[in-house]
Amino acid sequence: VQLQASGGGLVQAGGSLRLSCTAPGGILLSDYAMGWFRQAPGKEREFVAAISWSGGDRFYADSVKGRFTISRDNAKNTVYLQMNSLKPEDTAVYYCAADSRGSAVVAGREDGMDYWGKGTQVTVSS
Repeated sequence: VQLQASGGGLVQAGGSLRLSCTAPGGILLSDYAMGWFRQAPGKEREFVAAISWSGGDRFYADSVKGRFTISRDNAKNTVYLQMNSLKPEDTAVYYCAADSRGSAVVAGREDGMDYWGKGTQVTVSS
C-alpha cells in the first residue's frame, strides 16, 4: 500500500475532522502534487482539494471552499485535510491521491494519478 488515508469518523454537523494521508509504502510525498477526492454512496467520485509539491498552491472544489483546508508537511511525509463546519452532504469515503506530473490533480481530474490511497469513511450526522 503506497498511500493510506486515516482520520475519518462520525461527527455531528458543524463539527470538524482532520484527515491524514501517509505513505507506508515508502514513497516520498514531496515528489508528488497531492489531492483529496471523495465518493458518497450512489455517486461518482469527486474532487475535493489539491496541493502543489511545495504547498504554495492549493485548489478546492466550490462545495468545500472556506470550510476545508489542505496542507502538507513534507518533513513528516504527510498530507492533511482539515474539515470544518461539516455538513451531512460531506458524508463520503475520502481518498488521497498522488500525481507526479501535477497537472491532473490540480485540475481536479482523476486520470493520471500515480497512486491512490485506501479511503477513510467520514460520516456527518444531522
